Amino acid sequence: MKAAEMYKVEGYGAIVTGGASGIGLSFVEVLAENGARVTMLDVSQERLDAETKRLKAKGWDVRGMKVDVTDHPALDRAFDETAKLYGRLDVCFANAGIDPGIGFVTVDRKQRVPEGAIENYDDARWNRVIDINLNGVFATIRAAARHMKPRKSGRIIVTTSMAAFEIEAGIGASYMAAKAGAAHLTRNAALELAKYQITVNAIAPGWFITNIGGGWMTKKEVQDEVAEWVPLRRVATTEDMKGLALFLASPASSYITGAQMVIDGGSNIGNVFD
Repeated sequence: MKAAEMYKVEGYGAIVTGGASGIGLSFVEVLAENGARVTMLDVSQERLDAETKRLKAKGWDVRGMKVDVTDHPALDRAFDETAKLYGRLDVCFANAGIDPGIGFVTVDRKQRVPEGAIENYDDARWNRVIDINLNGVFATIRAAARHMKPRKSGRIIVTTSMAAFEIEAGIGASYMAAKAGAAHLTRNAALELAKYQITVNAIAPGWFITNIGGGWMTKKEVQDEVAEWVPLRRVATTEDMKGLALFLASPASSYITGAQMVIDGGSNIGNVFD
């Protein structure tokens, strides 16, 4: 098989949670521009309408559905409707997530932040992050597995983070716990579903320019500061995500499961300041 054939997703049926912005939108775009039929799930009807209109204008087969991943019955219905529409479900990106806000230090690590300290962490903040970033991933994997197992085929890709294995003290503790849990859940699901030729892998992004957390990474001064810590000396755009996403969604990755692939410009291997 030629390399180009290995990356074909034409005709696939796909779902992306949190698909109307940021990294999730890059997943939608790379699948759709390569011929997949994609349903993006998101909590923002405004973003869904705008992105569906924009992507359809390109001639791509994209639709949007307003669904909150914490509403598990609604999530199940969205999967059922989508699988029925496409006649198949080949790919699922469990991507929806939120940033819990400040951690116990400032992002530049120069001072402590009392509001982000563990003793001031309230239950509502903790529970909401876990509910979306971990429980939502569980419910998404479960919904996908119900449709993929009978066909003995499928690709499930979970968005984790560098925070799954490395503490980012400028972000709240619940984010680290949720992403680490999602990474281990990925491995558990991969082992369980391997018998059915369903692969389950995770993508662990580093510093990407998105609107998460109020869009603080869209600020030029923040990008410049963060780039000093990254060995490749730049922060990533969502375009940097597309190659890896297509690889994991396509036949090219057919013998990879239970992996967490880091895409961070080398940040996890250390920092240099020369």
